[in-house]
Amino acid sequence: MRHRNQGRKLSRNTEHRRALLRNLVTSLILEERIETTVPKAKEARRLAERIITLGKRGDLHARRLAAAYCMTPAAVQKLFGDIAPRYATRPGGYTRITRAGWRKGDGADVAVLELVGTGVLQKRAEIRARRAEARQKAAEQAAPQPEPGGPPSDEKES
Repeated sequence: MRHRNQGRKLSRNTEHRRALLRNLVTSLILEERIETTVPKAKEARRLAERIITLGKRGDLHARRLAAAYCMTPAAVQKLFGDIAPRYATRPGGYTRITRAGWRKGDGADVAVLELVGTGVLQKRAEIRARRAEARQKAAEQAAPQPEPGGPPSDEKES
């Protein structure tokens, strides 16, 4: 029986599983969108929601607990400075899991774990559009310009 045994083992020992989930949550905070397998995403979501709730508390003890869990100080700064104020009025449900197909190598079911209400995809699309526009302008400038005066005529000039 599995009474009071919550969480997935993910085919790892305790230390490896804890490190994996800490890395996933830290990456989610820094990147706001990660791609991983469905069981890992479901397990990381539980922990990410707790960490964001700590960020919403905002006191010193919450900051120290988040710093003990996150792998980098930059993640803690982003959590308390950017992410927590964004969800100040939201009572939970800070993350979204979207299934993204299967991984080619081993056929694992892949999911995208992202923070709700982020403009990460929108920002990346805008950056791609600006780069494409810049490349197009550079290609137009590099192309040889036709001579003004029309096409050459077959008559010989004397």
